[in-house]
Amino acid sequence: MSGSKSKFDTKTLAAMAMITALAYAVMAVCKIIPKVGGFLSLDAIDAVIGIGGFLFGPAAAVMMIIVEAFLEAITLSTTGWYGFVMNVLSTVLLICPAVYLYRRRGKTSGAAIGLAVGVVCRLVGMILFNYLITPMYFGMPRSAVVDLMPMICVFNLVKGTLNAALLMILYPPVSATLRRMGLVAPSARKQEGSFNYVPMIIAVVVLVGAILAVLQMLKK
Repeated sequence: MSGSKSKFDTKTLAAMAMITALAYAVMAVCKIIPKVGGFLSLDAIDAVIGIGGFLFGPAAAVMMIIVEAFLEAITLSTTGWYGFVMNVLSTVLLICPAVYLYRRRGKTSGAAIGLAVGVVCRLVGMILFNYLITPMYFGMPRSAVVDLMPMICVFNLVKGTLNAALLMILYPPVSATLRRMGLVAPSARKQEGSFNYVPMIIAVVVLVGAILAVLQMLKK
């Protein structure tokens, strides 16, 4: 297990830039997916950002989250500051607990526990932030947001679970590719050796369940 501090050298910054660009590209592709309830967007950028967080730490994750959300806000988004703030908050709530626990424990169990904690943090946090922020942007009474809370809760639970499962599946091959490219520092290379296939199988099952839930939501 390497230390908790991130070393932002040129190679690390290059890898972070690649991951951020990939997250932006994923967001662009996900824009074709219909919005749930007319304003809730499903995407997989949290899983992509999480790869960088697992490799380089919470500070790197927050940097990538802010940069991707800003680029999205000025190019792809139609929700301005609201979309930027909500994207940053939702991703931080999901990814940062997972990154902290994974880098602290250095095992797959740390990643799995961290992601479970992150899903719960995201669910609770987005209930609060939607209650506080959404009425200001959309000009609706808070009672209307309260009426939407069941859909908001299900949406954030499904989206958080979907991204958590994708991260567990994608992290080993993507991080291995970055190592072969020489973009991952030796201190970060040792962490993924503790990944094993049992959590991968569980993640696939969870991912399938989340996808089915998403399809059911889109039908409504």
